[in-house]
Amino acid sequence: MAFAFAGTPVALALGVPVGAFLGQIVGWQLTFGLMSVLAALLIAWTMWKLPNVPGQKAAERLPLPHLLRIRGLRTILIVTGVYVLAHTILYTYIAPVLAGVGLEDQVQWILLAFGVASILSIWLTGLFVDRHHRRLVILSTVFFAVAAVALTLWSENVVVDYVAVTAWGLAFGGAATLFQGALMSASREHADAAQPLMVTMWNGGIGLGGLIGGILLASLGSASLMIAVAVLVIFTVVVVVLARSHAFPGPSAKS
Repeated sequence: MAFAFAGTPVALALGVPVGAFLGQIVGWQLTFGLMSVLAALLIAWTMWKLPNVPGQKAAERLPLPHLLRIRGLRTILIVTGVYVLAHTILYTYIAPVLAGVGLEDQVQWILLAFGVASILSIWLTGLFVDRHHRRLVILSTVFFAVAAVALTLWSENVVVDYVAVTAWGLAFGGAATLFQGALMSASREHADAAQPLMVTMWNGGIGLGGLIGGILLASLGSASLMIAVAVLVIFTVVVVVLARSHAFPGPSAKS
């Protein structure tokens, strides 16, 4: 699962700088054309390689109201949505946050640090997720919260920025694997039906992150972005720590 979810952190680490570089060299039109060709090749490869697996029969599907009554599922979905919302606000608007403290020339290098840390996080998550799932979820939210607070209070210090962004990358890289694993564990035989809810919360967090971040930046300035991110992630820490029975249980609760 960690390998399957590696695409997002790798894309954030490499896709953004490579796209920007190609845009400067060959222009944005040719860059988008290349993206379209790659997307078409990916579609063809997917149709060729992936097996046609039958889905769950309609009569076997659990209705949405019943699905949301599964213990722990709503908590997992809320934590996922809030976590992704905070991440998207920070990642989308990291440039104006750094520009606000005179560090706009460090944006690409700070994002590179985030990307490298995210890739390392994927590897570490894959190694330890089976034995230490709850601990890793707590570490992910705590690392992100510490990074957000540090960037809120001391973002003018470039050393703090690099350390905080590295912690943020370590938090985010394995997050998709951790939340998806929690959802599958909680929903059990209804995992196929619960999966679209996870996708909805994840994409909803991305969409709202851009919208809310833009509103905050336009109305209250870049400092408000970091305060919002810190509040959101601290909320996820509290919820995860308290949700030890069903949503993010430890080994004793699972047994």
